[in-house]
Amino acid sequence: MVARAEVEAWIADEVDPAAAAELQALLDAGDDTELADRFAAPLAFGTAGLRGPLRAGPNGMNRAVVRRAAAGLAAWLTERGHRGAPVVVGYDARHGSADFARDSAAIFAAGGFDARLLPRVLPTPVLAFAVQHLGAAAGVMVTASHNPPQDNGYKVYASDGAQIVPPTDSEIEAAIKAVGPTSAVPLDDSGVTMVGEEIVTSYVGAVAALVTDGPRDLRIVHTAMHGVGTQTVRAVFAAAGFGDVTPVPQQEQPDPDFPTVSFPNPEEPGALDLSLALARDVRADIVLANDPDADRCAVAVPLGDPSGEWRMLRGDEVGVLLGDALLRSGIRGTYATTIVSSSMLGALAADAGVGYAETLTGFKWIVRAAPDLVYGYEEALGYAVAPELVRDKDGVSAALRIAELAARLKAEGSSLLVRLDELAARFGRYATDQIAIRVDDLAIIDHTMRRLRATPPSTLLGETLTVEDLLPDADVLRWRWPGGRVVVRPSGTEPKLKAYLEVVEPSGSAEVAATTLRRLRAEVSALVG
Repeated sequence: MVARAEVEAWIADEVDPAAAAELQALLDAGDDTELADRFAAPLAFGTAGLRGPLRAGPNGMNRAVVRRAAAGLAAWLTERGHRGAPVVVGYDARHGSADFARDSAAIFAAGGFDARLLPRVLPTPVLAFAVQHLGAAAGVMVTASHNPPQDNGYKVYASDGAQIVPPTDSEIEAAIKAVGPTSAVPLDDSGVTMVGEEIVTSYVGAVAALVTDGPRDLRIVHTAMHGVGTQTVRAVFAAAGFGDVTPVPQQEQPDPDFPTVSFPNPEEPGALDLSLALARDVRADIVLANDPDADRCAVAVPLGDPSGEWRMLRGDEVGVLLGDALLRSGIRGTYATTIVSSSMLGALAADAGVGYAETLTGFKWIVRAAPDLVYGYEEALGYAVAPELVRDKDGVSAALRIAELAARLKAEGSSLLVRLDELAARFGRYATDQIAIRVDDLAIIDHTMRRLRATPPSTLLGETLTVEDLLPDADVLRWRWPGGRVVVRPSGTEPKLKAYLEVVEPSGSAEVAATTLRRLRAEVSALVG
């Protein structure tokens, strides 16, 4: 149980009257359980920055916690000689995002930095682009990406435009802990420079220039999933010559409550229902879906048979299609993905004679895979098709690139699904799937990982396994055999345990691969469930 004096001390130092009242009400009600949770520990600052529920207290996203994070980041930058340099701040349309962004920019200004605030709610890739474009010492994006509406987050980018990696995260966390009273943290609103719309224009022009002249006959349905992607996507597609783009009206404008979806994540069941219904009505060729901060992109296509059914492509399928398209266009350099994504990209890279790298999960690792990186992706719908522009996943440029490919294939009498079959016939069918177990108690995930480490399986699908434990570098287990692999890890952003499955069918048969994958899913589900 948390000491009353600790809660009262936080209330006395609170910078937001509404948050102070929220805690006082819990104190008056004697809600010891809720208070114990909110004061169990400070919200952890990691390589993804901060992410957590919007609530008062040290274990939540609120103005006091964000001000302390900004002050700690400013102190860390000052220690490294960056005082006076630009620090750029962006934000999405979630509850609290604008306040968190304005507070942060004012703290950077008071700390002697050239604080720049993006002009309005914008996609995360625009912030990542702005860090390099403006020559900033650091960037901050206030977003919780595709988390539920009750969450928010705080992502930090280094001067190279990529998310921070260890030990930077622990150094910044130490600086945050060293911040004195929150109420004493200085702010200078007058010292903040509002970045003009030219930053958006620069991003739109750079992304649109990625595609070459070619077919543009493609009817697109787009959803921003109640997020901030609509205006930027519309501008990029118009600049690139794609004029037939129909937005999903119920999800077109930002809404922090995400009222039409259970979870604002294109991967979640039902998230694309409105998009697919509209696509059928307008006889679209493709559905492109961004998550709320538009750093991810989902793709759905019609099956092209009398059923009229559509299916969403897996992230690995889109990743391979984009990689194949870039390779066929002559773009050479290193192609990278993660240990939980399909290994098919490696087969394509080897065939083309270009570099290939596998990294730990997360774009902070992918974009650092090699100095000559030209493409990277992860199966969770994240793609970097132009890492020289955005050193992070970018759902806007990925959507444009996949639209360019789909339009070209359509003009040739082909399709994305046909191209996938062609690749399978040549390289084998790489079939992937994921098991995701959402929990209310994170201790369940810890217990399962300990159990699997103590007693790993010896066989799957009747094959003897090579068992690998990636500790201490990562909390990851990998089981491999000729023709397949399973990777088990806790999610880094959600209360989920994930198992990533892959089987390789040399014949290219979709039916055989699907049958094998179903058997593997059943065996792994019994192990991790």
